Amino acid sequence: MFDHLGFGVNDRAHSPAFYVQALAAGGPDNRAPGLRPHSHPDYHGAFVVDPDGFNLEAVCHTPV
Repeated sequence: MFDHLGFGVNDRAHSPAFYVQALAAGGPDNRAPGLRPHSHPDYHGAFVVDPDGFNLEAVCHTPV
């Protein structure tokens, strides 16, 4: 069983859009959109928790 599911997005604008929509639908925040350079220099992600408790992430690795 997994507890984290990441969705790849094509540009960095999509992870904040995912985050805003998920929060509007009632999903709790698990990390606001932003760079995560400690993981990878171009790692940009946003995290929410779904109703079953899974950590959902929209992630982009495309350089600026």
